[in-house]
Amino acid sequence: MDEIFGIPTQALLGQLLLGLVNGSFYAMLSLGLAVIFGLLNIVNFAHGALYMVGAYVAWMALEYFGLDYWWALVLAPLVVGAFGILIERLLLRWLYQLDHLYGLLLTFGVALILEGTYRYFFGVSGQPYPVPDALMGATDLGFMVLPNYRAWVVAASLAVCLVTWYVIERTRLGAYLRAATENPRLVQAFGVNVPLLVTLTYGFGVALAAFAGVLAAPIIQVTPLMGSNLIIIVFAVVVIGGMGSILGSIFTGLGLGVIEGLTKVFYPEASSTVVFVIMAIVLLLRPAGLFGREK
Repeated sequence: MDEIFGIPTQALLGQLLLGLVNGSFYAMLSLGLAVIFGLLNIVNFAHGALYMVGAYVAWMALEYFGLDYWWALVLAPLVVGAFGILIERLLLRWLYQLDHLYGLLLTFGVALILEGTYRYFFGVSGQPYPVPDALMGATDLGFMVLPNYRAWVVAASLAVCLVTWYVIERTRLGAYLRAATENPRLVQAFGVNVPLLVTLTYGFGVALAAFAGVLAAPIIQVTPLMGSNLIIIVFAVVVIGGMGSILGSIFTGLGLGVIEGLTKVFYPEASSTVVFVIMAIVLLLRPAGLFGREK
């Protein structure tokens, strides 16, 4: 079949793949936001900037130290996660008893500082990052040609998202984390170091953003604006899925990426607003989000 609904099959499948790749980034970034909000009650507006920092760590590791993509996948989450721990220990820990607005304003300020710093040192022009040799080329599936790197991005994102969901929802550590959000004093009475759990949770959440940044680096140019261009959509994904919902972030991120890709085929003019239209509809019908719990 050469056409589907009057659209060339190759073009339609290509946009579906692009939507799935974008959805993978939405899922991973919104997952990190959901983990941080669900367990710390902090709206982390610095998430997009830390995603950008992860991409720059990968680029600098290659440019200055000769460390390739596979090293960067390990190094960037560790570096950004450690930086996130510093942010939590030095800044965020003083805001937990205050209104959510204070955390949002603080992390927004951190995002502006990071973005301004990278713009000062690297400018606004993008830096290219090569696709690793092992993932170059494409595979002919018969009905479409699938770029190997894009397939890897989808597979790696899904694997990380599902492992994160399993750890939080199905393990003892996840039970401690969830219990610490409900009644931290009781959990601490059982000998669990709740402040350390909170710190490591924030570090892990921003490490997910850095991992996504490394995955994105070979697809888009590394630029100080790459995080700010994405974070608003990611916040919309979190709201639609349900604030703090792990599974909601994963499914909603992937689904909205696909819907956005299809919109570019059938009605390109609406592709930049379709996510926000869906968010408005969901908030009207179900204010807690598709997977959120009504209070």
